[in-house]
Amino acid sequence: MAGPARGRMARNPRRRPASTSRTASVVRSLRLACGSVSITLICSLGYILSKLLSADVMKAEPRDASPEPGMEPAADQARRFGRARTARATELLEDYAELIADLLAAEGEARATDIARRLGVSHVTAVKAIARLKREGLATARPYRGVFLTAEGEALAARVRARHRLVVDLLVAVGVAREDAESDAEGIEHYVSDGTLEAFARFLAAGRA
Repeated sequence: MAGPARGRMARNPRRRPASTSRTASVVRSLRLACGSVSITLICSLGYILSKLLSADVMKAEPRDASPEPGMEPAADQARRFGRARTARATELLEDYAELIADLLAAEGEARATDIARRLGVSHVTAVKAIARLKREGLATARPYRGVFLTAEGEALAARVRARHRLVVDLLVAVGVAREDAESDAEGIEHYVSDGTLEAFARFLAAGRA
């Protein structure tokens, strides 16, 4: 009895590398934030993050090698959930602002019917979203001329477009097919922080060097 018990007590699970633990933690957070995103996309993000954490441009300060606690501090978890809720709340506005800017640039006007058709939603849904853009000071509507962005709306559309292109470039760089990258970026781009985007840009710059 004593022998087997001693053997069981002597066996300790191998500690995971710090980068693997950090990647797993971020992926768990992404799964909570992006409930509608496919598991394949979550796995792709995990792969991307592991590449970033192992790159020379992502050298970090030495960390304490103590084991991870069972639960993280409540304030940290609440802050992440709050950020995810904010991202979900602004995702709709960002998509509409970006599309309106694209329609204005390509066709000179952005009508509710065209917006609804391109986003794959009903006309009523598009009209409600446009009304929200107007309340937020991001768009205006002119009779018989469709929807136009305010200066603030144009700035938002430019930020979203740049963020989209950066996410697409990163996904393509790690081997994702461009068509899939364009589709996946539509979900990822709303949930990445400025710090993460900067890391993406450094990763891509290092690959071009």
